[in-house]
Parts: sequence; C-alpha cells; structure tokens
Amino acid sequence: MAEVRVGVVLRPQSPPEELRETVVAADEAGLDELWLGFPEHGLGAAAAALTWSERLTVGIGLLPPRDPAVAATEIAMVARLFPGRFVPAVGPARTAHAVTVLREHAVAVRRLLQGETVEVAGQLEAVGLDWPPEQVPPLILGAREPETLALAGEVGDGVLLDACFVTPKYVASASARVAQAALAARRPAPRVVTFAEIEPEVPALGDRARALIAELAAAGADSVVLQCTSQHPYPGPLIAALSR
Repeated sequence: MAEVRVGVVLRPQSPPEELRETVVAADEAGLDELWLGFPEHGLGAAAAALTWSERLTVGIGLLPPRDPAVAATEIAMVARLFPGRFVPAVGPARTAHAVTVLREHAVAVRRLLQGETVEVAGQLEAVGLDWPPEQVPPLILGAREPETLALAGEVGDGVLLDACFVTPKYVASASARVAQAALAARRPAPRVVTFAEIEPEVPALGDRARALIAELAAAGADSVVLQCTSQHPYPGPLIAALSR
C-alpha cells in the first residue's frame, strides 16, 4: 500500500478569518492537504491559502457544475499561479439529470484545461482558454451513488467520498467500483480522496485520528482528509494532534 496523504477540512461553519491560521498550522504540522468546504467562495480562498504556504496541496469540495468556460478559466488561473498544488473537485448538480450534467461539465472543463477548443450544444461554441495551465490540475468528482462513482472512474482523475457515507467498508466498495469503471474505460485508476469526520474533543485524539486514517487507507483511500463536526468546526486541535 502506498503512503496515504493526510489532510484536514476547513468547514463552512468556520469564519473566513480562520483560514490563514489554519493554513499556517497545517503547514507547520507537516500535513499534506487542506480542503476548503465552502465552494461559493472557494477559488479566492484557495488562492489565498496557496499564497500562505509553499508546500500544502489545497482542494475545494465541491464546486457545482456551471458554465464550463468560466469554471475552466478560473481553475486555470489558480493552477497557473500555483502549479501542482491545486485540486478542484466538482459535484453533481441537483437536477433530474445530475449524472449527465456532471459528465458534460467535467469532460468540457478537462478539455479546456488541456488547451483544446470545445463545443457543447447549447453552452459553448468553439471556445478555448487564452491561458490554459501548463500543468493541468487533476479534476476530482464528488460521488456517492453507483452512477456517480462509475462516472468518476470513466472521466475523473479522482473521486471525493463524502464524510457522511464513509466507513472502511464503504470506501472499499466505492474504490472498487471506481477502479472497475476506469479499467473498462481504459484509464488509470483515479485517486480516492476520503473525507472523514472526527470529534475533536475525544480522549487521545491523535491516536484515534491515526487509527481512522490507517483503516481508511487499508480500505483503498489514497488521501484521508479529516474534518471536525459542524458544532465544533475549528480544526486547530485536530491539526495539533496530527503534527508530525
């Protein structure tokens, strides 16, 4: 098993002014990733977080499907400024055709980021980016149900599993479904990013957190990103407990 990457989530219940201290603490603790759980302002926050650290990977989960040209332009800007350290994740739209919408959005955004000229009926007509990123960031798809898990394997560079669903058994099942879909599409197996919730006030927090990380990694997670509860969202104690 490859070494698992470890990160934390800054939840939307945390005020924006906690971002910088969270970045600094995660950096000093030696964590690999910081994920932002407020997609409405995520791109600006991600750029700020990346400015305050020279080593953290910063992800956003989940960006809603929207105009793919606008989404790709904004993603490309952050990716050009911070090559190799930005990971956008997009999630299903809340429509009757959520999987179709997500597929069209993800494919169009990926092609635009790769420097292609893209046409999408009813959305784009021969559109390309003026400044595509030299290092294309991985495009992660948020998934819960079998259809979206399969889609992540078919068109995504990774899958983001929701903390509400995460158990070792679920991670193993979801990872297998994603890998099977990727194999059928003749694509490399996507990276499995797993959010997992933990109460920050439990005894021996560091031991509990490391045990959870090990369980989820053994089940197939490549990145385990821990988040505190919505009632106690500040990740400072968790970061301190995970300090290497």
